[in-house]
Amino acid sequence: MPSQAANLIWVNGAPADAVSALERGLHYGDGLFETMACTGGEVRLLARHLARLARGCGRLAIAAPDPQALARELSVLAAGQGRCILKLILTRGPALARGYGYGAGQVPTRVVLRYPWEGPAADPAAGVRVRIARLRLAENPATAGIKHLNRLEQVLARAEWDDPQIAEALLFSRGGALISGTMSNVFLVRGMTVQTPRLDLCGVEGIMREVVMEVARDCGLALEERVLVQGDVDAAEEMFLTNSLTGIRRVGVIEARTLTGAAVGRRLQAALARAGAA
Repeated sequence: MPSQAANLIWVNGAPADAVSALERGLHYGDGLFETMACTGGEVRLLARHLARLARGCGRLAIAAPDPQALARELSVLAAGQGRCILKLILTRGPALARGYGYGAGQVPTRVVLRYPWEGPAADPAAGVRVRIARLRLAENPATAGIKHLNRLEQVLARAEWDDPQIAEALLFSRGGALISGTMSNVFLVRGMTVQTPRLDLCGVEGIMREVVMEVARDCGLALEERVLVQGDVDAAEEMFLTNSLTGIRRVGVIEARTLTGAAVGRRLQAALARAGAA
C-alpha cells in the first residue's frame, strides 16, 4: 500500500505545518525521531519509544522533553483514531549562529505528524521479497544505535530499486557485517537459535527488535547478538524483519533464494500478540 500524507501536524504542542528556516534539523540533520504505531487510540510501546528518545538526547546532548508531558501530547493525538501512525521529530532547535557549533541556549523543536494506518503490502504468510543493497553503511560508534535524523544512506539504498515486489534491502557495513534493512532490523534463524546483528558500530536499535529479543528469551529460544556476515545470511533457514509498524515480517525470498522456514517467526508473533506488542 502506498504511503499516505500526514493528516495532522503539531509543532511544539500546537497545530502548525511549518518550522523555522534556521532549524538545525534542516541544516545538519541535528536531531532524533520516533515512529510509533497507535491502536485503539493508544500509542503502542510508548514507554520504550520515550526511553530510546531520552537515550538519543543524552548521546547528542539535546535537552530532552519532559516524558510525562510528551506522553500526554502523543496520547491526545492518538485518541479516538483507532489505528494510526505518529512520527515524532525532535531537533536541537533553530541555529543561534551560522556553523556546526551550538550554545547552551538552544531550545529544541518538537514536531509530531499523524498519518493514516498503512496495512501490509503483501500476504504476511507468504513472506516478503528482499534484496541485498549495493550501498555499504559507514561505521560510527558515536551515533550507532540511536535513531538520529541523518538518513541519507537509507535514502540512497532505497533508491536502488523500484520493483514493488521487493519489500526491503539488507544493508551491510563497509567492514562486511550485516546490519539491518533500510527501515527494519533483521533476524536470522538456524535450528532453534535466533541471531541478530550487533549494532555497536552502526544501525538503529529498533523498539520491535528489543521486544523480540526479550520475547525470544522468554520463549526459551537461544539468542545470539553478534557480528553476522554474508555467510550467515546464506546459511539461514529462516529470516524475518522487524519494525514498530509492521511487527515481524517473514522473508520468503532473499535475492534468488527461497526461504521456507517460518516456525520460529510464527512462534514469536504469537508471543508478541499475547503480550499485546504485535
